[in-house]
Amino acid sequence: IYSCCYLNRRLNQLTSHDPLWKRHCKKYWLISDEEKSRRNEGWKSIFTSTYSDLGRYIRYYATLKKAWDDLEKYLGQWCPRMISSLKESVKEEDLDAVEAQIRCKLPDDYRCSFRIHNGQKLVVPGLMGSMALSNHYRSEDLLDIDTAAGGFQQRLGLKQCLPLTFCIHTGLSQYMALESVEGRNKYEIFYQCPDQMARNPSAIVMFITGTSYLEWFTSYVNKVVTGDYPIIRDQIFRYVHDKDCVATTEDITVSVSTSFLPELSSVHPPHYFFTYRIRIEMSKDALPEKTCQLDSRYWKITNAKGDVEEVQGPGVVGEFPIISPGRVYEYTSCTTFSTTSGYMEGYYTFHCLYYKDRFFNVTIPKFHMVCPTFKVSTA
Repeated sequence: IYSCCYLNRRLNQLTSHDPLWKRHCKKYWLISDEEKSRRNEGWKSIFTSTYSDLGRYIRYYATLKKAWDDLEKYLGQWCPRMISSLKESVKEEDLDAVEAQIRCKLPDDYRCSFRIHNGQKLVVPGLMGSMALSNHYRSEDLLDIDTAAGGFQQRLGLKQCLPLTFCIHTGLSQYMALESVEGRNKYEIFYQCPDQMARNPSAIVMFITGTSYLEWFTSYVNKVVTGDYPIIRDQIFRYVHDKDCVATTEDITVSVSTSFLPELSSVHPPHYFFTYRIRIEMSKDALPEKTCQLDSRYWKITNAKGDVEEVQGPGVVGEFPIISPGRVYEYTSCTTFSTTSGYMEGYYTFHCLYYKDRFFNVTIPKFHMVCPTFKVSTA
């Protein structure tokens, strides 16, 4: 009995040893030494009080909090005005009230994220990325919990689907399935795409963007903070750049990034819409007499069936840019495929401004475009 009492007393002392709780506070709640000093509490006290509030999210909190912290730090440097659109966290009772309203359980990773930030205000640009063409613009906001609940769907084709994002220009949303119905997996995230060839208006095809909220949100943030998604005019643009998709001819380098546009695409009939952004740059070390002007373009476009289309024409997007040492010219254009993938390659023809009779071709690297995974409607 004496040995048991001694052991119990010793275990009590160990579990109350404050430095032991420091590691858990840092690992699960990302509490820094500075925050501990501000709170003027011991590590054990901080851990237990935080656990009483956020304990159900202990599997997700550190990952989502780091993602939010990284995103805020990056936006503060590159898109500071977007920071002001983020909303403060919600309380547990707010999330419980939404579940009661929609009569459906919210996944814990989704709830956890909203305990950190309640989405953003309905503003432009949206936190979840933009896309722009000459006559088309998309910018998606991350919806706050109340707006999302107001858009909760019970109609056929989108039964028990909660919108995560919204674009005020296109009406486009990314949805999360809260139940495994109509051929969807529970917590799958997708863009809806009506089946235009089905007689049933509830026939919805899904372009899948994530398998869970945690994976969807953290993978997006990672692409933003690593610079995979470029910042253009204080907006996050969802262009993907393949680092191997670069070609240099003499002093001119051409690189390409691409993006799939679900809102302009359809599976039935097959029509897959892609946009691409091309960057043309002359080395800053080039001699001034290398200055040249783009005259024409040639494209060879190949779909997944091997069908080839060739396009040749003057300039690019109606312009004839002059490229000089250190100068960068960028433009955006688009293409469509009747197959789920395809690629483009070609060249630009330039003429020298100093030696007007000198013409030369600049290689455009081959770049592939692939439609994301999709599911055909079961309706």
